[in-house]
Amino acid sequence: MIKVVKFGGSSLASAEQFKKVGAIIREDADRRFVVPSAPGKRHSRDTKVTDMLYECYALAAEGKEYTGKLAKIKDRYDSIIKGLDLTISLDNEFAVISKNFKKKAGTDYAASRGEYLNGIIMAAYLGFEFIDAAEVIFFDEHGNFLSDKTNEVLSARLENCEHAVIPGFYGAKESGAVHTFSRGGSDITGSIVSRAVHATIYENWTDVSGFLVSDPRIIENPAVIHTITYRELRELSYMGAGVLHEDAIFPVRKEGIPINIRNTNAPQDPGTMIVESTCHQPEYTITGIAGLRGFVAVNIDKDMMNSEVGYCRRVLQAFEDYDISIEHMPSGIDTMTVFVQQKDFEGKEQQVLSAIHKYADPDQIEIESDLALVAVVGRGMKSTRGTAGRIFSALAHAQINVKMIDQGSSELNIIIGVSNDDFERAIRSIYDIFVETRL
Repeated sequence: MIKVVKFGGSSLASAEQFKKVGAIIREDADRRFVVPSAPGKRHSRDTKVTDMLYECYALAAEGKEYTGKLAKIKDRYDSIIKGLDLTISLDNEFAVISKNFKKKAGTDYAASRGEYLNGIIMAAYLGFEFIDAAEVIFFDEHGNFLSDKTNEVLSARLENCEHAVIPGFYGAKESGAVHTFSRGGSDITGSIVSRAVHATIYENWTDVSGFLVSDPRIIENPAVIHTITYRELRELSYMGAGVLHEDAIFPVRKEGIPINIRNTNAPQDPGTMIVESTCHQPEYTITGIAGLRGFVAVNIDKDMMNSEVGYCRRVLQAFEDYDISIEHMPSGIDTMTVFVQQKDFEGKEQQVLSAIHKYADPDQIEIESDLALVAVVGRGMKSTRGTAGRIFSALAHAQINVKMIDQGSSELNIIIGVSNDDFERAIRSIYDIFVETRL
């Protein structure tokens, strides 16, 4: 077996956490390839190293004094090195970083140094080979990930490598400039490495014992999902469930490699298995509930809309002209509603409305703001009668007005629109009826 193990920032925030990680890796000889994140928070009032790097580089880019902040970042790493009784020094690395900050090497370079430095420490602590991600993970000059080139180079590099540490979150453009994935991108690196080595399993270690049915900030001690499919996870991640970066699914999904979400602080817990498909029935009818606030509904009315070929396309052209992504688009015979993120729409609303009038000549347009979307996801919904009825019964009982309903043909999820003010109550009411009471 070959296991790729990725550890999040909270798992590597201190020397004590490093020791837990070391014990996990050493207890299983199959854990051969390690992807570390940058050090996270040691306590609630602490600052993540990545955020410290962003702040430090912003000062350098403005020509302000930044060496004091850089010294504090170095202290974080030195405390980990000292706590692990290592003899390595990062003095030369920080001298190079300071030099590149003065040269204004860019925010991507600055942010990536958190993982880079943690990778050096991890490799020294484990006695593994260190491989700089900038040498094996590639982007084009526009920042698009070069999947095939990366897989070819990384596979060749790791083919005869017994053990290695590859820092997460970053790679390099063809010019050699460091480029990062979006925040949380170490998950993606772990998935890329898993594909390259044809891993048996990709273990993603974090600070929770698996994927939860709902947000623990809304539901107290929510149930753990034992098995979830890639498709279910994709739906929940897109709607804000944040245990795993949503783009981390794609490289392993192509290869049929399962992901196991585990807890560094409770390694005995089995966590959540993320798989392509499974015969295991979910414990509950639903697999998970997730959602996001901050949407706008643009309601468009036009008599005989259904008889006008290309009407929807003309409406959507108005949003495309102003680079606004569409979230959902429920429709009727003479009506259609376009849901978009409010932060993207607010500054362009009048231009978009003008464009809709120009392209589609509607009878009326109405805008409703401050909306939230709640996704109820589950492979068990398709084979269970009355699931939608139970959802809306729960919402009605909680006196929540439903603004929108959207269900795909796969019957894997139901999207419900409610007001921002009703968002948390909606999630609690749905969780209660499916998980707590199971009515």
